Amino acid sequence: MNEAYYMNVSLQPDETLGLIKQGMPGEAELLYEEFNDLGEGRMIGTLVYERYYHRSGNQAALVIIVDNLRGVSNVRLIPAGGARGMIFKIDWGAGKSFASSVEQILTKYIAD
Repeated sequence: MNEAYYMNVSLQPDETLGLIKQGMPGEAELLYEEFNDLGEGRMIGTLVYERYYHRSGNQAALVIIVDNLRGVSNVRLIPAGGARGMIFKIDWGAGKSFASSVEQILTKYIAD
């Protein structure tokens, strides 16, 4: 099972998603985007990216979920699909690298 990464940021979810979309490297392809304004200032959005990693020889995906349903904007990064092999699924750091690209984009807004 891949590891998920979590962080709280000082931006609203719509602003956070916008920054991520602007800052993602060109080789990352946006596959899916969804944003829901639930009213009363509550929002949730999802981005799904895909990118090819030479070191793993495979496409890797990154699911990004941002919401403020508990009062603070929480970002969840879930890398997937970067591993090769039927028995030993090693992604050679592709998932962590993909997730860290989002962390770098949001670094000055991380609020932990």
